[in-house]
Parts: sequence; structure tokens; C-alpha cells
Amino acid sequence: MKRNDWNHSNTTGEFIMLGFSNLPEYEVPLFWVFLAMYLVTLSGHLTIVAVTLADPILHTPMYFFLRNLSSIEICYTLVIVPKMLANFLAKSQNISLPECAVQMYLFIALGTSECFLLTVMAYDRYVAICNPLRYTLIMSRALCLQLVVVVYTTGFILSLGITVLIFRLPFCSSHEINHFFCDIPPVLFLACSDTHTDEILVFVACLLALLVPFLLILISYVFITNSILRIKGSEGRKKAFSTCAAHLVVAVLHYGCAIFIYIRPKASYSLDKDKVVSLIYTNVTPMLYPMIYSLRNKEVKGSLRKVMRRKVSFKKKVNF
Repeated sequence: MKRNDWNHSNTTGEFIMLGFSNLPEYEVPLFWVFLAMYLVTLSGHLTIVAVTLADPILHTPMYFFLRNLSSIEICYTLVIVPKMLANFLAKSQNISLPECAVQMYLFIALGTSECFLLTVMAYDRYVAICNPLRYTLIMSRALCLQLVVVVYTTGFILSLGITVLIFRLPFCSSHEINHFFCDIPPVLFLACSDTHTDEILVFVACLLALLVPFLLILISYVFITNSILRIKGSEGRKKAFSTCAAHLVVAVLHYGCAIFIYIRPKASYSLDKDKVVSLIYTNVTPMLYPMIYSLRNKEVKGSLRKVMRRKVSFKKKVNF
């Protein structure tokens, strides 16, 4: 059979997700493990969104951006994890071509938006520590809203370009995706035509979305570290380091996994290894972010206790 245009020749119009079908005896245990992780992830990020909205003390630029980060993580995991969980138990692991394209588009859009948002958060910390007297003037509500709009707009436009670039390609009669979701490398691997130009364009887009923002974060932290070291008093330095370290850990986890997947030579690709790394950044790291970034933060914990006391007090009044 010739490597013909699958988009036109295949009558089912579906991809088959191989996922972890090579480990059938572990699929049910894996389902329960990742379901538990997903529920923890959702509860953690929903808590952050609710608390930062409920307590006026947390109505600051830092927590505004943090709320957006948690919102992205909620949507980000929603795009990937429910389908992955369903495939653990389903006999048929098919996904239609449009569904695959939408999943890839949303995944790239949200992931790219998170990259840019982490850069904006680094800028916020830079202004707060390096220029504290002008912080409220610089990081105005209008600027914060504008930055978030730019973050989402850039992410969704860039994602549209990448998705259209990939799904305009002809796909071969072999349409088994060696992955648990429609990611760029495994889908691009199924294309019949010469994909050299497409790979270069995707690589350039990934450089813009990953490497450039990450370098900007690292540069900002050079200035931040220099300013922190000049702070008099160990308590002030400790608080500044604590806030910045949490953000830096989240950035390293996010960018580290993404750079490993998308910015490396094609010859070193291993779809089986990529699946393991993808499991980390779609399931493990989103679960850890609330614990790393917020739920260890004294202000967030104090606000959470305050909100819980209000809830208990309200229930007592209703019952009375």
C-alpha cells in the first residue's frame, strides 16, 4: 500500500491513541492513580482561585497573576487528563481528526500562555524587589490586565499557526499515535510528505515560546538576586527569597520538561521517553504547583483560614 493521503483516503477519519496499551495489566491501577492526582490538582488550583478572589488582601498583582496561572492549569489538565483517563478503561481508544486538532490547539495555546505568564510574573517580582517604591505605580490594574490579554492573545495565535501547519499535512494509512494525547512530535511523525520545513517552523515557534521567555526569566532573576543580597535584615531577605524561589522552581519545572520535548534534535526523539516526560508535565507538575507556590505561602494560608472561618460562621447562623 502506498503512503497516500490519509486525510482523504481513510474512511473513519480517526486516529488511534496507543497510550499505554502496551501495559494492559497496569491500565486500571494507573487509572486510579492518575484520577487521584487529577482530583488533587483540581482541588488545589480551585482553592487558589477561590481564596485569591474572596480575600481583598490578596487583590494584588502577584496574586492576580497567580490566579490566572491556576486557571490555566485547570484548563490545561482538563484538555488532556479526562481523555487519558477514559482511554485507560475504554476498549476503543479512537480520536477523530477534528477532536485531535482541537486538543492540540488548546494544549499548545494554554501551555504557551503559561510560558508567557511565568515571564510576566518574573517581571512583577523584578519590579517589586528592584523598584519597590514605584511598584504600585508601575504595576497598575490597567497594566496587569493588558499584560494578561497579551499573554493569552499571543499564546492562542501562536498555537493556531502551529496547529494549522501540522494538520494541513497529508497523513499516512498508519494512523496510530504513540502517545496518550495529540502532541506535536507524535502527530508530525505520521505525516507522509517531507516535513523538514514544517519541523523548522515548529522549532522556531518553540524557541520563541520557550527559550526566549525562559532566558528573560533568568536575566530578571540575576537582577532580583543582586537586589535581595543588598536588603538589610535577614527576615526581609528570607521573605524575598521565599517568594522568588517558589516562582523559579515552577518556571524550571515547566520550561525544563517543555524544552526537553520540543527543543532537541529529531535524531534524539524517543516517543516512549516523551510519553513519560509528558506524564510529568501534564499530571505531576500541575499537582505540585499549588504546594510549591501558594499553599506554603503565609498570606494564602492565612486567607484560607479566614475564608473557612467565615464559612463555618455562616453555617452556624443558618442552622441557628
